[in-house]
Amino acid sequence: MFDLVVRRVAALAAAPALFALSAPALAHGPITPPRPPESPSPPAVTTAPAPATPAPAKPIPPKPIPPKPVTTAPAATTAPAPTLNPAQVRARAVMVQVVRLTNDERRQAGCPALAVDGQLVTASLRQSNYMARTRLFSHVWRDGSTFVDRSEAAGYQQPAGENIAWGYRTAPDVVNAWMGSPGHRKNILNCKAKSFGAGVAFAADGTPYYTQVFGWE
Repeated sequence: MFDLVVRRVAALAAAPALFALSAPALAHGPITPPRPPESPSPPAVTTAPAPATPAPAKPIPPKPIPPKPVTTAPAATTAPAPTLNPAQVRARAVMVQVVRLTNDERRQAGCPALAVDGQLVTASLRQSNYMARTRLFSHVWRDGSTFVDRSEAAGYQQPAGENIAWGYRTAPDVVNAWMGSPGHRKNILNCKAKSFGAGVAFAADGTPYYTQVFGWE
């Protein structure tokens, strides 16, 4: 009997503490289970003593990063506009008027307006400047060149005709004079022409020389 009690007490030692066991043989009171054997002490762990708290280090400022060089494309350089003397300024204004009045005459006749072509303007200016400098009033230069040669030298390959004049004091005067001359009028009112240039130059004594060169392109 004693052995049975011992076996039951041993079984109770493994049971959770919340359970209570009433053994019939031990009815005189509850049996408190023996204290479970203590767990063996864990092995000692040797650790190095914690180092003394060091003084906070001074913050090291970050090394400045040099800015990347900024490269910019060089600004486009443009050739300065040529300075015009008073005679050239006046000549330019008269040229503009000649262009406008010529296209006005074409519109009134039912022809399309002519486009101003830079190459024909160059050819016209060369002719007017040549006449103003040499006082030779002619479609043909002393070297035998004609308006066709001058137009092609300026880069224009299909010239259609040339009008020249000198001595008229205003743009309306010279355009009216051309319109009153059958050959010059025919050039101005050639509806198949598509472009032209006008050039005006003044001689040393102020005499104006005018040129129009017409083109098929």
